[in-house]
Amino acid sequence: METVAEIFLARRNDSRPALYFEDRSWSGAELVAECAARAHYLLAHRAPGPFHVGLLLDNVPEYAFWVGACALAGATFVALNSTRKGADLARDIGHTECQFVLIESRYREQVPDDTAAALGNSLGNGLLVVDAPDYAATLAAHRGLPPPQAGVSPRDTACLIFTSGTSGAPKAVIYSNVRVMRNCMMLVQSQQLTARDVSYVPMPLFHSTGLIMGLLALLAAGGAVVLRRKFSASGFLPDVRKFGATSFCYVGKPLAYILATEEKPDDRDNPLRVVFGSEATDIDIANFKRRFGCPAIDNYGSSEGCITILRGEGTPPGSIGRGVSEQIRVMDPETGAECPRAVFDAHGVLQNGNAAIGELVNLDGGAIFEGYWNNPAAREQRIRDGAYWSGDLAYRDAAGFFYFAGRSSEWLRVDGENLSAIQIEQVLARHPGIAVAAVYGVPDPLVGDRVMAGLELKPGSRLDMAEFKVFLESQEDFGSKWMPAFVRISERLPTTQTNKVLKRDLKREAWNCADAVWWRPLRGGPYQPLTSADTDELQRLFVSRGRGHLLPQGE
Repeated sequence: METVAEIFLARRNDSRPALYFEDRSWSGAELVAECAARAHYLLAHRAPGPFHVGLLLDNVPEYAFWVGACALAGATFVALNSTRKGADLARDIGHTECQFVLIESRYREQVPDDTAAALGNSLGNGLLVVDAPDYAATLAAHRGLPPPQAGVSPRDTACLIFTSGTSGAPKAVIYSNVRVMRNCMMLVQSQQLTARDVSYVPMPLFHSTGLIMGLLALLAAGGAVVLRRKFSASGFLPDVRKFGATSFCYVGKPLAYILATEEKPDDRDNPLRVVFGSEATDIDIANFKRRFGCPAIDNYGSSEGCITILRGEGTPPGSIGRGVSEQIRVMDPETGAECPRAVFDAHGVLQNGNAAIGELVNLDGGAIFEGYWNNPAAREQRIRDGAYWSGDLAYRDAAGFFYFAGRSSEWLRVDGENLSAIQIEQVLARHPGIAVAAVYGVPDPLVGDRVMAGLELKPGSRLDMAEFKVFLESQEDFGSKWMPAFVRISERLPTTQTNKVLKRDLKREAWNCADAVWWRPLRGGPYQPLTSADTDELQRLFVSRGRGHLLPQGE
């Protein structure tokens, strides 16, 4: 297989189940028939210019149908983020030059009327509402036709997937057919996926994890896919059992949320064979295997496809593994030189973080980076002298194993020392009462940053702050400057739809939030509740030191 179209064409005569959603299922042949009808609609109504089709849908069958339709028609589908709305969504649609946008009625109000009116095809209206009363009639004339012969090339662009947009407007990453297929087949081979496998996909399909690892790889293996509209921790195990799911893909915090549900003696009674994803903590990976009897394979891969780091046998605790290429390095962004290897003490505490932590770089990445749609300036920020600079922080030990240290925006400067938020999070996550921990920097009234932690507790848990402090101090690998100065305890931290904590929101609010906040007014001292009098005093201190402009904005 060389194109996404071939994934679908291979299933055109397949009577086995290929897609499940709620109480419905579609065989491979039925799936391809649905895709073919929509492909013929696109070809009949396309206009001159980029053949781009935006999808603004939850994880519903229509998403899979239109992904296949675009592949068969030779169109590029644009994975629009359903959390975007108004001017931001209009910008994404306009920037990627969508001719068509497919939406559910629940998202219609998010699309500005002038944007909807500007969408063009031969009917003069490129906005299709997939749950509208007249939708079936719109497709009726195209049903029963064989898949079109669009002559798709492996180098043609299969899709555009937006970055998270944590700094500035999100960028539309170009995914060619050959790149999508390479990623699909790498997963099929590494996890030995077959026609007997069933993939559970509650991760949004506008993200590459849900799309490639969850949907396309399993279809390519001849297996079946279970779509769930939205991720639900409480619905996870019942769904896995109902559909006989053997695999599950994730990104961000889903394992933590699943593990926060009530543990039961029969949790291991499930059909799961493997789960795979990225950004889970070591403690969650270990606890998931213990509780559900299924290994979690957690690796690192950049959205742009230029850096892949895989765990293997002998990977040390805390490491994300070794790079697939020797050209993957940790580089100093200021000097352009490779950073020295990490040095640890007897307890595993990094001793030379200031020197060893740098940016993950692929020195040959410029040759494989496919770029961003209509954004040469963003490409120039990533590619320097033929090397791809990821913007992610890491360090590397003497044996060549990499350790992820967070995004460049998660770098804290405390008492003149650079700290990595993710290192602190890994330790906080060990506390038996904590479900999710997010660490971020907030301004220090004197200079630099202070460490702040946002915590979600497990159901029924209560955090004793004195015990919490003792627990952290007892961890042998907990750095002396890592103790949070502020702790925010929330019922639910703000997250993206891919369950990544929105640290930019937490940083903006800092201690000016509706949640309970504890703080240590004296370094080394005990935690106490942060009162309104305390925040007033902090404000006076910031202003007196000429740092009033750094005060948190609040909710």
